[in-house]
Amino acid sequence: MAELDLNIEQSSSVEYGDDSIKHLEGLEHVRLRPGMYIGKLGDGSHSDDGIYVLLKEVIDNSIDEFRMGIGKQIDITLEDGAITVRDYGRGIPLGKVTECVSIMNTGGKYDNKAFHKSVGLNGVGTKAVNALSSEFKVQSFRDGKTRIATFEKGILTSDTDIIDGEGVNGTMVYFRPDNDPKLFANYKYREEIIETMLRNYTYLNTGLSILFNGKKFYSRNGLLDLLNEAMTEDALYPIIHLKGEDIEIALTHCNQNGDEYYSFVNGQHTTQGGTHQAAYKEAIGKTIKEFYDKDMELADIRAGLVAAIAINVEEPVFESQTKTKLGSRDMSPEGGISVNKFVNDFVKQELDNYLHKHSDTVDILLKKIQDAERERKAIAGVTKAARERAKKVNLLNKKLRDCRVHYNDVKGDQQEESAIFITEGDSASGSITKSRDVNTQAVFSLRGKPLNSYTKTRKDVYENEELSLLKAALNIEEDMDGLRYNKVIIATDADVDGMHIRLLMLTFFLLYHPELVKKGHVYILQTPLFRVRDKNQTFYCYNDEERENAIKKIGAKAEITRFKGLGEISPDEFKHFIGKDIRLDQVTLRKEDVYMGMLNFYMGKNTAERQDFIINNLVIEEDDVD
Repeated sequence: MAELDLNIEQSSSVEYGDDSIKHLEGLEHVRLRPGMYIGKLGDGSHSDDGIYVLLKEVIDNSIDEFRMGIGKQIDITLEDGAITVRDYGRGIPLGKVTECVSIMNTGGKYDNKAFHKSVGLNGVGTKAVNALSSEFKVQSFRDGKTRIATFEKGILTSDTDIIDGEGVNGTMVYFRPDNDPKLFANYKYREEIIETMLRNYTYLNTGLSILFNGKKFYSRNGLLDLLNEAMTEDALYPIIHLKGEDIEIALTHCNQNGDEYYSFVNGQHTTQGGTHQAAYKEAIGKTIKEFYDKDMELADIRAGLVAAIAINVEEPVFESQTKTKLGSRDMSPEGGISVNKFVNDFVKQELDNYLHKHSDTVDILLKKIQDAERERKAIAGVTKAARERAKKVNLLNKKLRDCRVHYNDVKGDQQEESAIFITEGDSASGSITKSRDVNTQAVFSLRGKPLNSYTKTRKDVYENEELSLLKAALNIEEDMDGLRYNKVIIATDADVDGMHIRLLMLTFFLLYHPELVKKGHVYILQTPLFRVRDKNQTFYCYNDEERENAIKKIGAKAEITRFKGLGEISPDEFKHFIGKDIRLDQVTLRKEDVYMGMLNFYMGKNTAERQDFIINNLVIEEDDVD
């Protein structure tokens, strides 16, 4: 045994020598470890995919110029998978153009005299875009002079140096994400995702015009416009919109369950919240309670609340490179006033003043709070019992096969990848459980068709054990702050029963946890309908068109298998469909989606009306006969 141990040590020492020590030049490290700089990669199907982070990093620099009072327009063009961003700010100093886009930790934002409150302070953003692009071009215009530099995968290929050149002062950046299989394979930008991003930029920078492929985005009223666009239900009273130095807030109440928040720091959408959002949430409840001077529960005050906050912080500290959660405790690096006190003082003074001046709003708000209180007390025993039941079984929840990494973890680098699959029956959950990544993928198994929450009372829903266990697994019984999984994936069979279960789950989320959908956490898993193969190759097809193309490639000897359920797909095959080849459809909800009317039609008790619709629109497809 001793000799064996010695051999192992000798083998290890040979493997770890001088040659094992690597120094990565330039931007090599970004290409080797892209997740450290832009989070996930993806193919452009989802708003948090890397290609949108690349675009955001470039736009952030242009936004910083606007926030310094220079350049009121940004032109953005998407063509054939490549993007051009042109701003009309001061332009990168001509002598440092190549350094600013290719040498890590180089930039003009370390000096607060030039950029007082900026998003991009770490000198990394544009360099990451350069490193992860197969083509990258930067051109700076300054006072009749210009300089153009081009790169491929972060490596300089040409540089004009400083030459005469016409053009309004500013910077132009062109980039094409690298479609290398290890990076953005088969990527595609979705214009609707880009447009949502650009709307947020204009809400937070009133007076800024952004032209995207000729379409103009502009906001006159900031967060007031944002809430008007984001709300899917009518406001019960006019939106309260208040602005101060380095802070802007907006809030109102709707007839919906739960509360929802939109938060921003220095123009950055902090989708995971942070210190500023927590302080805002606390301050609203405290201020309203003190204004009425009544014994109110904070949960009643927040019921149906829709609110937004944007603050500016010197040198903000985010909890990840993708800047989705603020970690700063103070408004400035020197300490000074805390974020919590800054937000609380502003809300306490300005919201209290507003309520004293608007009696109509005061009356409506009080009635909303009292209605929420009555409803809460009416089912208090039921909700308490549901929580106690969930706590007892949470650690031994037979429905849940948990993962190691969670969205609400304080530290780690895989939170964005955390997901939970909601499956139907033991067969489907068994296939996914055996195939999943135990680090980031959890599974919750339904016993069949869940409760139709649209036709049931709130009491019925809270008494339902299965839905209570699901809420406990997601950790959304109280609010969204502790959400345990970034992606909540409904995984059902592609048949009539599977579609019905999918609708039942969506109905529950839309009625009781709409913010889960609005914030983009809910997805539908696509699974292959057919397997087409011969001895040499196999194709998994998600629709008839893909099946026909696969048959053409293989020829007459093609063997075709029709998958009727998730349980029919072996774990060895299934791991690809929830791994690197996963296809997800994100469930979105916009103001124009009048979803309550749709739920009433599809999930309500209008049986005769729905039956007539089905009969009049029925399409019968005949299966191919072998």
